[in-house]
Amino acid sequence: MCRNIKTLFNFEPVATDDEIYAASLQFVRKVSGFNKPSKVNEESFHKAVEEVSIITKNLLDTLKTSAEPRDREMEAEQARLRNAKRFGTGEVSSSIE
Repeated sequence: MCRNIKTLFNFEPVATDDEIYAASLQFVRKVSGFNKPSKVNEESFHKAVEEVSIITKNLLDTLKTSAEPRDREMEAEQARLRNAKRFGTGEVSSSIE
């Protein structure tokens, strides 16, 4: 589950609310052990996701760095290359050198 949580800090453009929510959802799923909570736990589960989202947004808004922002397209391409190499999903080709 947690492999889907991506680094959200120091990217251009900045992380969207949807990206923050998705990471928060994955975190709560991992911690709770529920992919989808039962009716009795649904309210607590969704409240936790919302609270983690708020805290994550606050964290991202207050972090500071002197490093240049990373490029999302470049990071995505590098991830595709790593996956192709790791899982052997076809020929590896890239414009990144």
